[in-house]
Order: sequence, then C-alpha cells, then structure tokens
Amino acid sequence: MTSTLDADLTHDAFLGGRLHLWQPKAGYRAGVDPVLLAASVPAKVGQSVLDLGCGVGTAGLCLRARVPGLDLVGLERQADYAALAGRNGLETFVGDLTDMPEALRDRSFDHVLANPPYFDRKAGREATDTGREAGRGAETPVAAWIDAAARRLRHKGYLHMINRVERVPDLLAAVAGRLGSPEVWPLCPRIGKAAELVIFRARKNGRANFCLHFPIILHEGARHERDGESYTPEISAVLREGAALHL
Repeated sequence: MTSTLDADLTHDAFLGGRLHLWQPKAGYRAGVDPVLLAASVPAKVGQSVLDLGCGVGTAGLCLRARVPGLDLVGLERQADYAALAGRNGLETFVGDLTDMPEALRDRSFDHVLANPPYFDRKAGREATDTGREAGRGAETPVAAWIDAAARRLRHKGYLHMINRVERVPDLLAAVAGRLGSPEVWPLCPRIGKAAELVIFRARKNGRANFCLHFPIILHEGARHERDGESYTPEISAVLREGAALHL
C-alpha cells in the first residue's frame, strides 16, 4: 500500500526489471552511470564491497544483482538518501567519507566503488534541489574520495570509480603514493566522438604502470539518427540484462 511519503518517490526498474529501486521524484536520480560502474567491477561471490557515497544504493545493488553473496555495505552522508538505500536492500551507514562511522573504520574491503559528484562548484552553478546538488556538485575534493577508499581497501583491493574525463589528472594525482596500477577506460558516446566519462580503477599496493585502455563505445553509429535507444550490444546487455563489462 502506498503511503503519503511514497507519493514523493518513484519505484524504478533497472537491469531490465531485475532490480527495482525507490528514488525521490525530485532531486538526484540515478541514470546509467552507476549501472556502468557496477558492470566494471569483477567482484566474486563472498568478497566484501563498500559503495562510497551510495545515494539510494544503485551501483552496489546493481553489482549484487550480478554477483550474489557479496558482503555489501554503503556509506551516504544524506540521511534521507541513506534511508532509501536501506529500503532498497542495502545495509547503509550515515556519515561523511572524511569522518566515517567507527563501524566502517574497523573494516576493510576487497572493492570500493564510487560515483562521486562530477562538477566543481567553484566553476559552476549550484542546483536548486539540495539532493541533486549533493549528487552532482563536487564539494568534497576527489583526493578525499581517493583517501577514504585507500583507507578502507585491504591489501591488493581495488577502487572503481566513474567520473568526467577532465577529472582524470586529478584522479591520477590523488592516487600517487596511495594506490597503484591506475587504469582508465574512456566512455565515448559514439565512434569518432570524444570521451565524456571514464571508468577509473586503481589497486592498493599495485605496482603496474598506468594503462589507458581502448575506448568503450556506448551508442551505435556515428551520430544520432532516430528516436529510441541505440546502445551497442555490449552496453545494452549491461543495462537490460545486468551483464558485466568486459574490461
């Protein structure tokens, strides 16, 4: 039965209906980015995963839909979003990544994933909705996200992040001395189009050199020519079937 509070929410399908999540009608709403992030994580059954800045839990829960049996938790500083993540089935702690709850500070993880705010608010306009602004406007520097992840990763654990391509220099600078084996996969809208987003990965105590991988193309064709979806088969399988990205 729908409550009065539920009138301000939507119950949205992800992964072709394999997952349904409560989200606010207004404010930050998950799109394809956290789904792509989850698809990039080669987690295995029984491993531990921290969804850092989890929102309503989209990335972590998409990952668990593909890899059941994970020890999965989230951290979210906005209590209302954390409550929705809990309702969606993700064990969630309320707190800031620079001052985590003690229960999280005592744990380490095989994987940390993060879809941090993309835009530097020193150079942009704030959103009027506080939830949307917190999800899109970068108040906490990317170095703080990297530091938080590094502290929670166990030996040889992985950080996985999706962000804007212009943030790559910041990401590489932030992992120096904290994490190793940095890798970048550009996400290009179409063949011949410049990347707008990247998947970024680094490993605790990793020793491999930086690797820039071949781009992942999101849409078929050189340009938009018709209404409706035009995702490549690989991306369509990720979004509609919960498949993994083959990185």
